[in-house]
Amino acid sequence: MILEIFEDGLFAAIAAIGFAAISRPPKRAYLFCALLAAAGHSLRFIIMSADVSGESHIIVATTLASFAVGALAVFFSPVAKVPAETCLFPALLPMIPGVYAYKSFGGVAMCLLSSGQAGYQYYFYQFSYNGMMCMFILVGMVLGATVPIFLFKKISFQATRYR
Repeated sequence: MILEIFEDGLFAAIAAIGFAAISRPPKRAYLFCALLAAAGHSLRFIIMSADVSGESHIIVATTLASFAVGALAVFFSPVAKVPAETCLFPALLPMIPGVYAYKSFGGVAMCLLSSGQAGYQYYFYQFSYNGMMCMFILVGMVLGATVPIFLFKKISFQATRYR
């Protein structure tokens, strides 16, 4: 289990560095982007693995992990001397629910191409289920990531000021 957690965090860190490179932050921010992504994705993996009901509640796990990443970004931003968002957004991108979005669009395409009512209903169900899962995961990510910025406003907005 520990190896799986480490592997999950490592791949999330690599992805976060790639996403961060697109927006070209200062070089000192890359390490923090990687650490935040690894911590957040690993936390989500742990929460989903600890679920005893057999159903992985990816929405709750992603919201809690996003809150943790947001809080860590606020507290690490003065150390990195960059705004919290500089490290926060690339760290969250590996948690975007791409599979649910892909299945949702696949469902709507098959829904439009189906000829019978039974096929239409099945694909509409696939579209609506996956679309709602994607939407609620994204809403959880947004809420989880932005609440710490507003809770710790004083720390968050003083991150780039030199003392």
